[in-house]
Amino acid sequence: MGRDVAVVIGVGGMGRAIARRIGGGRRLLVADFDKANLDSVVEVLTGEGHDVTGRQVDVSDAGSVGALAETAAGLGRVTQVAHTAGVSPTQAATDAVLEIDLLGTALVLDAFGEVVAEGGAGVVIASMAAHLAPLPDDQVAALAGTPAGELLSLPFLDRDAPPGHAYALAKRGNIARVQAAAGMWGRRGARINSISPGVISTPMGRAELAGESGAGMRALVERSGTGRLGTPDDIADAAAFLLGPAASFISGVDLLVDGGAVAGARAAVSA
Repeated sequence: MGRDVAVVIGVGGMGRAIARRIGGGRRLLVADFDKANLDSVVEVLTGEGHDVTGRQVDVSDAGSVGALAETAAGLGRVTQVAHTAGVSPTQAATDAVLEIDLLGTALVLDAFGEVVAEGGAGVVIASMAAHLAPLPDDQVAALAGTPAGELLSLPFLDRDAPPGHAYALAKRGNIARVQAAAGMWGRRGARINSISPGVISTPMGRAELAGESGAGMRALVERSGTGRLGTPDDIADAAAFLLGPAASFISGVDLLVDGGAVAGARAAVSA
């Protein structure tokens, strides 16, 4: 029997930390749109002793995601999948945020839900932004259940809205689609969950702190129970838990890993 395969899609700060955390003793398939960054990460991980394969992927393209899933299945038993790829409001316009963060996640859930092995598990990176910008129930239901190919045609997706609005909506959609996908993954004997990080000290997170939303983000951190930025390792630890045997009875759940930022914000509103 072939070795177990761990897949990490998106090799930014959180993706690299997760790859290191789960890659030991497994074949590690890492994927990213940025070929130069991908090659650099593959070189570093290989030098650290990991058995690494790198593949370029465009998560907004169904064919590209499907090919990545086929590559993963060809390497062995796909037992762990971590989808971290995404763009933030300072990095991309509204259309790109919806295509990469919303549609991309839907395509990954569908494609890897067809190849994940029995006993396997997946995690999707959402965001605490999803918890701070609630949507009407009918919109959440549409985000959860609309076929991936029709997602970007939903009438309430406002292409003229600021990227931050699209980001929060996309991340709420990620959580909803993970909940909806838990049944499909479960029929294969596998689990799927999401993680909603708070303000994490990655290049993306630091860019957001330096942008228009930075003051609000710093205020969230200051009101949080921990009073600090998160680290990529904080997210990697949460991912390792959800992907591992200790979480064998957890599926379709969003784990808020934000240092207490959302709790602090809600407490401030109710005070």
